[in-house]
Amino acid sequence: LTGAAKLVVVIAIFLLTFYVISQVFEIKMDANLGHIFARSALDAAARSTKPPRYKCGISKACPEKHFAFKMSSGAANVVGPKICVEDNVLMSGVKNNVGRGINVALVNGKTGEPLDTKFFDMWGGDVAPFIEFLKSIQDGTIVLMATYDDGATKLNEEARKLIAELGSTSITNLGFRDNWVFCGGKGIKTKSPFEQHIKNNKDTNKYEGWPEVVEMEGCIPQKQD
Repeated sequence: LTGAAKLVVVIAIFLLTFYVISQVFEIKMDANLGHIFARSALDAAARSTKPPRYKCGISKACPEKHFAFKMSSGAANVVGPKICVEDNVLMSGVKNNVGRGINVALVNGKTGEPLDTKFFDMWGGDVAPFIEFLKSIQDGTIVLMATYDDGATKLNEEARKLIAELGSTSITNLGFRDNWVFCGGKGIKTKSPFEQHIKNNKDTNKYEGWPEVVEMEGCIPQKQD
């Protein structure tokens, strides 16, 4: 009888211990689940209030049959320019395909696909290869240009005329160490609305010897047949 009583007591203690542990575990589980659900709700709220990101990081979405672009000139002779089209960075210092002078990216005006990227040294280089390159651009091609360091010293009238035919209005006034970005096209019938130009002026320059960076974004109309 005594042995049976002890067995009952042991079993009772075991069941009581198991019950207490299970209750504590459930409380912790409830607390953890509550924390998880609260965190998920906060994350969902944060996502709903976070502004949407558009291609190339532009401020608003482009309409249909338009290509998003964003570009910036170089910063003094330290940071190179950057050209992005349809969320594709075509030229940048990170890609290591930019250089002193005028940086050029060509894009297919129908598909938005990149065609070519090059830079031409307009300080210590020769303008002749740049002229030949400009002449070789096919109709319907989107042309994006950005200066770095100095993009004007070696420019001659022929080169300026060819760039003006792409839709530029500022190219005739581009001077030593001016900052300039431009987006036009071969075969364009009007002047391009996509152009920014800041003169090199010692009284207003942000950097010693160079003006501030110029940036530009927008939506390029797709070429229609």
